[in-house]
Amino acid sequence: MSAPTPALPRMRSWLFAPGDSERKMAKAADGAADIVLLDLEDSVAPDSKPAARAMVRDFLAAREDRRRLWVRVNPLSGGETLADLEAVMPAAPGGIMLPKAEGRTDVEALDAHLSRLESAHGIAAGQTRVAALVTETPRAMFRTGDYEGAPRLAAMSWGAEDLSSALGARVQFGPDGRYMPTFELARSLCLLGAAAAGVAPIETIQADFRDLEGLRERARTVRGQGYRGMLAIHPAQVEVINAAFTPGEEEIAHARKVIAAFAANPGAGTVGLDGAMLDRPHLALAHNLLADAGLEA
Repeated sequence: MSAPTPALPRMRSWLFAPGDSERKMAKAADGAADIVLLDLEDSVAPDSKPAARAMVRDFLAAREDRRRLWVRVNPLSGGETLADLEAVMPAAPGGIMLPKAEGRTDVEALDAHLSRLESAHGIAAGQTRVAALVTETPRAMFRTGDYEGAPRLAAMSWGAEDLSSALGARVQFGPDGRYMPTFELARSLCLLGAAAAGVAPIETIQADFRDLEGLRERARTVRGQGYRGMLAIHPAQVEVINAAFTPGEEEIAHARKVIAAFAANPGAGTVGLDGAMLDRPHLALAHNLLADAGLEA
């Protein structure tokens, strides 16, 4: 019998750190991010990738908190994914982020590589989890609903920069600062796809890392829409994201009241609470909120 898969860390904040900078990786890992993404893709120049792979492997091997240290590898379409995995898997990262994923078959292909490498390096089968970036190519946009049952999958996120490049789109944002319709569609498709797959939807980055008030508002907005966390590119963004995706005391108290109301009326499809009529979806939301807060019902 295989060992049970370790529990996932919280997923509010996912902080990228360039895999070719030991200083930046250490700063990220020593901070408050729930998950640190040691990056071998966009932040590393092509000629620097071999050295970065070795640096990431050595960095992981020296850390005790590898469960929250994940690696963003290069996309399967680029021919460098296997070299990334063979370099870093001996150090047992907590997970792998797969960029430019174009459906469940890509996650299944990654799973096959991970299963072989886990076995080769004495890592418990299935221990290495996966997050997929699911809207970075036009083809990927049509596959966001394909991920249900994908092996190892824990989270799905989206990206505007690579999609913008693929489209030849020079404008991502309207005059009001909101994403243009194509990119809002990508955000919505990621959210719907993650919900269908039963995994955590994670909001994409905010490139202007100095605008912390704008980040706070955006994080609160997407959390209200169903997102469970957000990608970050600078350590200063982490605390804002963590706070925005952490349920407040009033929310927690209300969730407990909802759960207690249904517990007091077993078998009821609806209950009354504080002058409102609640049904079973409200109960599910209450349980999800407590889970997000790391609390028992």
